[in-house]
Amino acid sequence: MEHNADYTASDAMTDALVAAGVTHVFINSGTDYPPIIESWAKYEATGRKKPEIIISPHEYAALSAAQGYAQLTGRAAAVFVHVDVGTQNMGGAVHNAFRCRVPVYIFAGISPFTMENELAGGRNAQIQFLQDVRDQAGIVRSYTKMNFELSSGKNVQQMVFRALQLALSEPKGPVYTMASREILEEEGRDIKADLSLWPPVAPGGLDGDSPELVIDALLGAEKPLIVTSYLGRNTQSVGELVKISERLAIPVVEMNQYTMNFPGDNSMHLGFDSHSLIKEADLILVIDSDVPWVPAIAKPKDSCRVFYIDSDPIKEHMPLWYIPSERFMKADSCAALMQLNKCLDTKYLEIIQDVIEERRIKVTALHEDMKSRRTGAEAEEARLSSEFVVKCIREVIDDDTVVLNETISDHAAVERHLPRNKPGTLFWSGGSSLGWHGGAAVGMKLACPEKDIIALTGDGTYIFSCPTAVYWMAKKYNAPFMTVIFNNQGWNAPKLITKNEHPDGYAAGTNAFWTSFNPPAQLDAVAAAAGDAFARTVTEPGELKAALLEGRQAVKNGKCAVINVMMDPV
Repeated sequence: MEHNADYTASDAMTDALVAAGVTHVFINSGTDYPPIIESWAKYEATGRKKPEIIISPHEYAALSAAQGYAQLTGRAAAVFVHVDVGTQNMGGAVHNAFRCRVPVYIFAGISPFTMENELAGGRNAQIQFLQDVRDQAGIVRSYTKMNFELSSGKNVQQMVFRALQLALSEPKGPVYTMASREILEEEGRDIKADLSLWPPVAPGGLDGDSPELVIDALLGAEKPLIVTSYLGRNTQSVGELVKISERLAIPVVEMNQYTMNFPGDNSMHLGFDSHSLIKEADLILVIDSDVPWVPAIAKPKDSCRVFYIDSDPIKEHMPLWYIPSERFMKADSCAALMQLNKCLDTKYLEIIQDVIEERRIKVTALHEDMKSRRTGAEAEEARLSSEFVVKCIREVIDDDTVVLNETISDHAAVERHLPRNKPGTLFWSGGSSLGWHGGAAVGMKLACPEKDIIALTGDGTYIFSCPTAVYWMAKKYNAPFMTVIFNNQGWNAPKLITKNEHPDGYAAGTNAFWTSFNPPAQLDAVAAAAGDAFARTVTEPGELKAALLEGRQAVKNGKCAVINVMMDPV
């Protein structure tokens, strides 16, 4: 077994991640990791640079942390998991990262391919025979931009750079690489690459006559509307959207809000549900949205003109999807909006200024009516309604606080009653695998320790987040944040949608939904036990604000806080 231990493929991978700017590796290791562990130990002992290694007791929390890190910074983190079983344990977090379009470098070992000491790293444990599966990469193939097995220690660095180049190119997404111990123990090669020659694809703008076409259409419309979901992933896009919206008095709706896209207090903001507005619009500009409306609920009138701008405007990974549009434009939203605003500078607007100002008055009135209805719904009651809970949260946080909204059936209440005005201060997972908020909060805090982070979640979603892993990680790595549980003691979403689909059915008539969590678990105590978190259960409206303030102070003192708000049970 000839083997050069001076510079291994594992060393080459470590150097490649450092060179590519990957600062954190979230790891849940196993028998496939001795070559990598030895490499990291060598680097630590000799003072060589390596990423910060974050142990995650659960793979779902690890990938959620990497997703949160990427959402807040735009940079890729890495997740290292154990062969097929660790890959499966990432579960729906891969779906979230893919749907949210965030860059993550995922690495997994595979079962060694030798068994009689032919090569260093061969099989030496019974479990390695059970982990030899037919298609390990197939577990995540539908959710990754690249699946590749590293087959030589000599080109590990090229493949790491290639994977990250793909992950960071729009539409961004996770990549998945694998290697056996034999490959990781091989002699490696440091190619000393010039990383400026491995950049992601540069953001592209609108081509041809598209800017002129869109602007002329907007100028000719009486009731234009802009719909977006995740334009604010690039915080610079927000200012460009505000510019065109205010200049032409075009209302904006944040449909299925992934992030903060438009200031909630701006008079052109008309909420988070496009369905009532699209019926009246004569032109709709969709920018960065997967589902700007649900056709079964409402759709534009036949005469309405629709234009679509997105890095993936026809949703290549959604087979059943069609939004009739006059033009689909594959472009970076920030670059596209800059072009549209520049084109608008060449137009003579005085001729339609009366139309613009008349529209501004109408949209502002609708915005003020929306705010008035919000205030009315927040009136202090003798119960912990979702509106009242959100109002109390709003009163104890500030404009710079980063909010993670994974409240599901209370999601709309958070959107309406917790308007965010600064880009980069609100996030959602972007997918449907629940439990993202916990790991994501840890990842965001590790990425930006100066940020104040609060995660809002339902009780079922809190359980899905692997809280023992989350709060242990937060304590070990000094990443405190506050969690507020909207605890309705069950799964409210399945109950609501069943009643909507079968309003006079047996389930509605007998209240048989199989969604109750009674008797309720002491969820906040889980965080206290796992990570020494400040834990408080709130049962009365008058207790809530004081509990939130205590929780905020605990976070400032370096501890996580979990406020378990007992709302009306499902």
